[in-house]
Amino acid sequence: MKKLFLPFILILSLNLQAQFTSNVDFKKYFENSTMRLDYFHNGTATEEHFAVDRILNDGSWSGSKSILIDDLNQGLYFFEVLDKESGAILFSRGFSSIFGEWQSIPEAKEKWGTFHESIRFPWPLNPVMVLMKKRDDKNNFVTIWETEIDPKARYVNPAKNGSGLASFDYMVNGPANEKLDIVVLGDGYTKGEMQKFHDDVFRLCDALFAVEPYRSRKTDFNVRAVETPSMTTGVNRPHPGIFKRTPLSVSYSSFDSERYALTYDNRTVRDVASTVPYDFMFILINEETYGGGGIYRLYSTVAADNKFSEYIFVHEFGHHLAGLADEYYTSDVSYQSTEITVEPYEVNITALLDKENLKWKQFVKPGTPIPTPWEKEKYDSLSYEIQKERRKLRAAKVPESEVEALFEREKQETSAILDNMKYTGKVGAFEGGGYLQYGYYRPYDDCIMFTRNKQEFCPVCQDAISRVINQYTK
Repeated sequence: MKKLFLPFILILSLNLQAQFTSNVDFKKYFENSTMRLDYFHNGTATEEHFAVDRILNDGSWSGSKSILIDDLNQGLYFFEVLDKESGAILFSRGFSSIFGEWQSIPEAKEKWGTFHESIRFPWPLNPVMVLMKKRDDKNNFVTIWETEIDPKARYVNPAKNGSGLASFDYMVNGPANEKLDIVVLGDGYTKGEMQKFHDDVFRLCDALFAVEPYRSRKTDFNVRAVETPSMTTGVNRPHPGIFKRTPLSVSYSSFDSERYALTYDNRTVRDVASTVPYDFMFILINEETYGGGGIYRLYSTVAADNKFSEYIFVHEFGHHLAGLADEYYTSDVSYQSTEITVEPYEVNITALLDKENLKWKQFVKPGTPIPTPWEKEKYDSLSYEIQKERRKLRAAKVPESEVEALFEREKQETSAILDNMKYTGKVGAFEGGGYLQYGYYRPYDDCIMFTRNKQEFCPVCQDAISRVINQYTK
């Protein structure tokens, strides 16, 4: 790869980083538009490559104009936008991607994969360098790709998107630059089901803003929705042999996980989303079958008609908005676990390699032991039996109501265990989390990132969500 920085510019960048990290003058370096860099991300389990697809105008800039540097240290990837002349860092954000998840499944060891991705940042007035970074085996970010962008070049398209799609508001509390903006899309809704889409948006958003910290900070959000009528009801479901094509191409069975619902059609999704200002994105699926997904700063999805849709909506948005890890470990997942040698970067799980410096120690009350005892064996035994039953029901292709009944029984029986322990309701370090039965610890006995039992986040997760909100509203 051709290096575009001279050594003295790199040194200058290091010297200037501190002054720009805390205070970047937006008007000096950017105009009030969004630049979207579309690229192809491909490779195998052991290598990855990038190729620019297109660079275009994605509408007015909806993010903060004062907090341009990301200090949250979340996500598998991290990109920086640097002023080409001085090397100063002007903008940065952490994120995760479908490719990053795909690298962890067995298929990536045998085949190449290609995924379309985008990063978005304020439209620069002058040439910039974009540096793509990824965590190494010590969880430190290292540069793996860089590209130069001249906003006045012919390959950069400044024309604004005119999707012509209808949109509506769930709530608007102020200018996009001063609020965290969410766009809600829908897939598998026909033209005759647009009222249902409206109703689903309001019902599920009501559920989100009934949960802390969203409830207390509701006025910090704008939420808008965009209509994408489909020719057919529902989306693609390969496991039961139900195949469909829809505007956003959402499909269950992502990574061959029956309930994992994603879309790989990033270009279409981004074009539709840019109909309105947005920072984060939710896609509602017009389906009853339990499912969804959430990737940090990409999007989250939910099957709108399942009995547990409200739980899924809030849970998956926790992944998307704040990069929260799954705290469960008894459910079927397609990721391959490895030996634990470093502390995970997610804020709500820990390897407890240094229990004296627990990452959420400010929430732990004196007298709470670390690790924290809980009824793990009893819970694990029950939960694994439930998973066996679930697999049998799915294999038999029973009505969704039978699976929901099983989940409801699991909720009642596991609640009886989790709600009546010595350290219930106390922040500690409870073993089991991040898909691992042993070696990872979660901060609370129960949380919406752990089970379907409670529609609430633990104090550690609430704090993580609030810090993201702050990044878009202060």
